[in-house]
Parts: sequence; structure tokens; C-alpha cells
Amino acid sequence: MSAIGHCRALLAVAVIASSAMFGEVATASADEWRALPADKPAAADGSVLDHIEEVNDRQLNMFVYSAAMDKVILLEVIRPADTSVPRPTLYLLNGAGGGEDSATWQARTDVVDFFADKNVNVVTPVGGAYSYYTDWQKPDPVLGVNEWTTFLTEELPPIVDATLGTTGANAIAGLSMSGTSVLSLAEAAPSLYRAVGAFSGCAETSTQPGRDYVTFVVSVRGGDVENMWGPYDDPDWVANDPVVNAEKLRGIDLYISNATGLPGVHENLNGPDVNGDVGVLANQVIVGGIIEAGTNECTHRLADRLNSLGIPATYDFRPTGTHSWGYWQDDLHNSWPMISGSLGL
Repeated sequence: MSAIGHCRALLAVAVIASSAMFGEVATASADEWRALPADKPAAADGSVLDHIEEVNDRQLNMFVYSAAMDKVILLEVIRPADTSVPRPTLYLLNGAGGGEDSATWQARTDVVDFFADKNVNVVTPVGGAYSYYTDWQKPDPVLGVNEWTTFLTEELPPIVDATLGTTGANAIAGLSMSGTSVLSLAEAAPSLYRAVGAFSGCAETSTQPGRDYVTFVVSVRGGDVENMWGPYDDPDWVANDPVVNAEKLRGIDLYISNATGLPGVHENLNGPDVNGDVGVLANQVIVGGIIEAGTNECTHRLADRLNSLGIPATYDFRPTGTHSWGYWQDDLHNSWPMISGSLGL
């Protein structure tokens, strides 16, 4: 087996193993959701707010019907510290599991506490596991109907803005699989987001390494990647490649991070999610190390492309660190000053 083939084989094993580890802005009150009007906020295509469940004074679950996918999507929402005036929105995407598993921002990080004193709506969709949050060419027998680009860029924003009484200013961030998706979504709707945070994602989709990575991720749950973007020579693989289409990111504030895969500060028995378990730590070091090394190469090629185009970005290329939640929590903290500035906070 060639060195390249060996690396791809290791990446396949690592990705599979990691699945278990990992309109017009409303001017109404920012608390209007507490008393929903008879005419629920809706999008032009018939997508509509279905209902809301209050979790506590700062958190709620929004349920939004997507016309494109013909189903109701759950959105976990953290409200601003002060809702007396409209506030901006951060769309925060989960990784490959889409929030359908235990590997989520709310379960694995301090996201709720971190935003306790911040004046921003944080919206996280639950769903889209192994879908790359993109529009698929056709339904998949296992993963179903996926029209996530349409949902996230067209259907959802006007409903969120009207329901939560936002300012209409948005940012988006994601990790691992969604570290790729947030770049593609921003390229699909460049006027929608003021800032993007991409953590440990492989930005390439049309190169051989990029196609292999996407195929491995989609196949973890049994999905057929040809239902997503067709065979490898289909133009959709290029159309959805953030590196190829990097020019569309011009004017958006970018925070891009990745580590080398070498053990770092969070690789110890007291590290986040390790809880003294030697097996968990070994998995994080070996599997998380392999995946992070792979995404590191992709991320450097994205940086090279952006630099060649003269598009500025804030980079955090850590000398150590694996593909794991401790580092993504750090990424969220470290990127927040840039994101909040972009949102006018």
C-alpha cells in the first residue's frame, strides 16, 4: 500500500471510530416569542415556526417546520443576557452527529455559561447528522431528505429574526464536519453572515483528499455520498468546495483554527470528557490525533488560497492538540472577540 493509501486507510478508521466520540427584520419586542401571534413567523416558501418550549429564563427550544425537508427541526436557543432591545444572532453548528448524539456544544462545552453575560442569540439546529449541512441532490435511503443550505440560509433566518426580535446581524461557527459547512454556507449566502468561525474542518471537497474525507464522514452513518453531490466528476463537488470558491468569502470576518494532532494541553486524565478513563484518553490521542492531522493539511491549503487572493483571516494553527472538544471550547472562546466585534457588540 502506498503512503497516501495508508494515510487514507488510517483516516477511514479514524473517522468511523470517532463517530462514537464525537426578509425584513421584525421591529417587535425581543421577547415576543413569549406570546406568539396568531400568524406565526414564516418564510416565503411556507416554512414556519411550529412551537416553542421554554427550558428556563435564558434557554428555549424552537421547533421550525422546513418546507424544503417537509419536517420540523429543533433549534436549541440561548437568549441574550439583556433582551430589552434587539440583539444579533450566532448560528452555532454541531459536528458530524448533528446534535442527534451526545457530542454537542451544550453537552461537551461550557457554551451556556460562556454566553451567560453576552448579548447575543445563540441558535443551534439539532439534526443533519453526516449531511454536511448541504442541499443533497436526492433523498438518501438512510439519511433521508437533506436540504440544509436552503433551510439555514433561506428558511430559518427570517423566522429566527421575527420570533426573537433580532437585529438581523448574523455570524456562524462550527467544528469538524461543520467546520467545512460554515464556509460553504457563507459562500452560498455571503450577505447573510458578518463572521465565520471554522474549527478543525477540512475545507476541500473537490480534491482527492477532500473527496475521500467527505465520503468517509457521510458513510459513517451509512449514507451514499452520490446522493449528496453525485459521482466524483459531478460539478457539485467543485461548487461546494470552500477552497475553490474562496473569493466569495471576501468581506466576511474569518476565524480559522486547527492543530497538528500531536498531544496537547487537553490530553491528560483530567482533560475535558476524559474523566480519568485511560481508554477514552487513548482514543482521543490516537483517533483524535489522526483526524486533526488530516484536517490540518486541508486548513493550511485554505489559508494558502485565502492569502493568494488577499483575503484576510485570523488563524490559530496550534502546534499541539487533537480533534476533541476541549480545543473547540477554546476555539469558541478565542474567536468570540472577533465575532462579537463583527456583530457590533
